[in-house]
Amino acid sequence: MRFGWMVLVWGFVLTACSSGEEGKQSRELDSMLRSMSVPELVGQMNLVNSPSKEDEESFLNAIRRGEIGGVLNENNPERIELFQRTALNESPKGIPLIIGRDVIHGFKLIFPINLAQAASWNPDLVQAAAAHSAREAARAGINWTFSPMLDITRDPRWGRVAESFGEDPFLAAQMGVAMVKAYQGDSLYPESLLAACAKHFAAYGAVEGGRDYNTVAVPRIDLENIHFRPFREAAKHSVASFMTAFHELNGVPATANRYLIQETLKEQWGYPGFVVSDWASVHELKNHGFATSDAEAAHLAIGAGLDMEMSGSCYSGELEKLLAEGKISRNQLEASVRRILEVKMKLGLFQYDERRATIAQRPPRKGEDLARELAVQSAVLLKNKGQILPLKLESIQQLALIGPLADNRYEQLGTWIFDGDTLLTVTPKMAFTNWIGANKLLYEKALANTRSADTRGINAALEAGRHSDVMVVVVGEESILSGEAHSRAHLGLPGAQTKLIQNLAELGKPIVLVVMAGRPLVLSEVEPFVEAILYLWHPGSMGGSALVDLISGKRNPSGKLPITFPQTEGQIPIYYAHKNTGRPVDERNHVPMETIPERLFQTSLPNTNHYLDIGSLPAYPFGYGLSYTEYAYSEPHLNSDTFSRSDTVELTFILQNRGSFAGEEIVQVYFRDFVASRTRPVKELVHFERVSLQSGEEKQVKVAIPVQALGFYNEEGNYLLEPGEFYLGVGPNEASIQYQTFHVID
Repeated sequence: MRFGWMVLVWGFVLTACSSGEEGKQSRELDSMLRSMSVPELVGQMNLVNSPSKEDEESFLNAIRRGEIGGVLNENNPERIELFQRTALNESPKGIPLIIGRDVIHGFKLIFPINLAQAASWNPDLVQAAAAHSAREAARAGINWTFSPMLDITRDPRWGRVAESFGEDPFLAAQMGVAMVKAYQGDSLYPESLLAACAKHFAAYGAVEGGRDYNTVAVPRIDLENIHFRPFREAAKHSVASFMTAFHELNGVPATANRYLIQETLKEQWGYPGFVVSDWASVHELKNHGFATSDAEAAHLAIGAGLDMEMSGSCYSGELEKLLAEGKISRNQLEASVRRILEVKMKLGLFQYDERRATIAQRPPRKGEDLARELAVQSAVLLKNKGQILPLKLESIQQLALIGPLADNRYEQLGTWIFDGDTLLTVTPKMAFTNWIGANKLLYEKALANTRSADTRGINAALEAGRHSDVMVVVVGEESILSGEAHSRAHLGLPGAQTKLIQNLAELGKPIVLVVMAGRPLVLSEVEPFVEAILYLWHPGSMGGSALVDLISGKRNPSGKLPITFPQTEGQIPIYYAHKNTGRPVDERNHVPMETIPERLFQTSLPNTNHYLDIGSLPAYPFGYGLSYTEYAYSEPHLNSDTFSRSDTVELTFILQNRGSFAGEEIVQVYFRDFVASRTRPVKELVHFERVSLQSGEEKQVKVAIPVQALGFYNEEGNYLLEPGEFYLGVGPNEASIQYQTFHVID
């Protein structure tokens, strides 16, 4: 009888919602909340890790008492069904569970890591991949994913750079919104498969030294214009939930940071969804030295606006006591639970059987071709000396495939692949065998793994190289070397991989270096020894097939870097959108340190913002990526040299394909605000698009940029567009743009 009443109520609520009668929906929610006991309210704020089989019955009893609102880390459809049926039929109010899982870049079929996906500069393709993952996960009973991660990071030492979309707020926002749309559709109900979760709010990518969980100190002006930007866009696109971060921000841990959660997200942005902590981060307020007890931690977190605790007992153990002591109010509990219930309702969880039937009618399509395409478009060609690539099959008698990542089904999948099926993996060895034939392929692993210092296998690799026409060497870092808590101080190739490459180079045979990694690596010790470098990142299940597509010339590389590659770790943080400073660097005046005369007068060298020993240039700039063809940009033209705030700037140029291969060029548009009330970066990405060109073809490209898009936020979160001089430029990467200046007037 209780469950039947709930179905009628929530059926009415959905009808009211669909007919636009939001007042009726609100009243029904109010009625529901008033009828809930305090333990039931607290239960909805409790996200609990899935139990062992031995603890299952006590877990079910907690659900029956209404003490659990959500479950995470369960992927067994039968257990999820058991948990949901228990909640719907046996809990006090028949409220369904939200089932969370880290579906980050795939479920069973694994797509390239997020950083690689950003290298595709193709939000539509990223959206299609996330939609496939959502369909797979939803069929298992999962209805909430802890994705997308929207942290902006400019430090590749940080392990979680692999989960990010890189260094640029505009690019990250485009990719993040694409994932939100994939998971949720245009609205949470009925199109959605998963509720999305924007994480980690905020500025987690700026941790000191690139060390996970570390301290962050960021001025509010940078929060507003860099770290908030992708989150702000996700909120505008109705992302269902936000997750706080582990770190402290400007002295206050993010999980209890009222400025972040209550004042910025809920009040200033008007965000209606709910906010969940990261794993046990409410407890960790004590480790931060911010709370003395679980009770104080719970008090601080709910006071900051945190609605749900993940994997902890601060809320479940302390909120009821805090209410009895008058330290918090029932209104606070109801406000948080209301947000949680609204998401559950919009997801269609109260119509559980209807939702399951809808999902069953939308099974995931075969996704291997999609994973292969995303891996192809994510790969970045960094070097191609003498146009050695693509390889010509007819000229190869023997090909040596060498390296610890050339035939490893697991490691090429990357970090956060809890449910990945390695049987779906196509490795480079498998793909090369299909392409060139087993009789022409000489394979040697050379090293046990990427970290191995045991060089005994190098001799066999050298023997294979001697008998080959060309060597394809697949190196990088295993998946365990990136991701959460996996920061690295040294970013060169680990183990004996550098020695392997240098020894192979002594054979005098051409080397095509393929790098699989979860971050930008420092390649300065190996770059001179190889003819080509193809950066494949951790490419996912279809990485081998994508690699052969590219190396064989079946496909032309089009990927561009979403993050700057340093020459050495000492340059970090290094990023394109830096400030000019009062003494800007001029690389033309750089004097190599080894050429400086002894006893030179102190001010004889240029006093600019650079390193004596390495200058200021990166190894590879943001947006960089080569092709098998050559693209040429004409000088761009603007439709005027003066614009008002309500105008649109039109930038027009000719793009030519002067090479012999068809291809896709990722056109990048940057702007600069020369003088403002707050100093602005030397350039900022404002637009990008893919342009397809046949060999010898040229196209006129017109890009329309609203002048309003060229503003910035001040410390209070107010958007400003100030009059003055700007430029708008276009090119193949941030370091190679042509631009025209113009003025914005009042």
